[in-house]
Amino acid sequence: MRLIRLKAPGGLENLKLVEEDGPQPGPGELLVRIRACSLNFHDSMVVLGKKPCADGRIPLSDGAGEVIAVSDDVDEFNVGDAVVSTYWPDWLAGDPAPANKRGELGDDVDGYAREYVCTPSHAFTKAPAGFTHREAATLTCAGVTAWRALMVCGQVKPGDTVLVLGTGSVSLFALQFAKLAGARVVATSSSQEKLERLQRLGADIVVNYKAMPDWGQKVRDLMNGRGVDHVIEVGGPGTLAQSITACRMGGHIALIGVLTGFAGQVSIPALFSNQIRISGISIGSKADQEDMIRAIEANRLKPVVDRTFPLQGITDAFSYYGSQKHFGKVCLDL
Repeated sequence: MRLIRLKAPGGLENLKLVEEDGPQPGPGELLVRIRACSLNFHDSMVVLGKKPCADGRIPLSDGAGEVIAVSDDVDEFNVGDAVVSTYWPDWLAGDPAPANKRGELGDDVDGYAREYVCTPSHAFTKAPAGFTHREAATLTCAGVTAWRALMVCGQVKPGDTVLVLGTGSVSLFALQFAKLAGARVVATSSSQEKLERLQRLGADIVVNYKAMPDWGQKVRDLMNGRGVDHVIEVGGPGTLAQSITACRMGGHIALIGVLTGFAGQVSIPALFSNQIRISGISIGSKADQEDMIRAIEANRLKPVVDRTFPLQGITDAFSYYGSQKHFGKVCLDL
């Protein structure tokens, strides 16, 4: 089979396409032919060497494909099933715990930039009916993160207001899930073209944060001075203060990303005086993914895919991802 290995210490020039013997399933395992993967911020940190990993690691946490073989003791899947990976294979349901958040794919253990994988059956779920493998591959990290942020931790309900930052994949999934829940969505971007695309995707109000440095106050003003009920915070320290300003008293901020870096200041008095609840989100469980997939099927939601590259074009895919020109997921077809 063909696969990608990352030579330490990382860097795009150290992504190598190689050929190795394919695996065979053992007890409790599936053999899956991986047909598509998608790129995430975590993956870029690993391949660029900003998050060290073992020499020769196979990158990418998100994979989708078809079941080729099934161990005799597995009854959840059949040969031919379309499946998609879970991010934390041992986090099956319930609250996160150290024991079920081990083995981060594409980092601590090998990921899915390979044509075949043998894995315990609980590391996959069935893909949504009617999805291509490429569409299914977008769900594992970005989709489940947005779902857990809004539906599990945020408990968004009809009539709520949701603020999403930028046009990354988590924000776009959050926009779509919020609309499914009957919420009103405010979306931000620095690009007029992307703001228009956000509106076509369902955003009710858009704000150009580049043209309006105090965009948090602008969002609050647009909500008649009350602020929004939920914020999908993907920027981190560089945007959190504005998100706090935009959030209503007693509202919820799902803290997901650190796109602006790790250094910064947070207004602690603003948090406790306004009784704002912050949830740290790190993907979700297999049960969260299955709940999300049922909602996707019931509402015929389709993910936003920007561009697709072949496996041997993985370096170009990460270069394009790093340019931040994309709107939606960047994927690999295997």
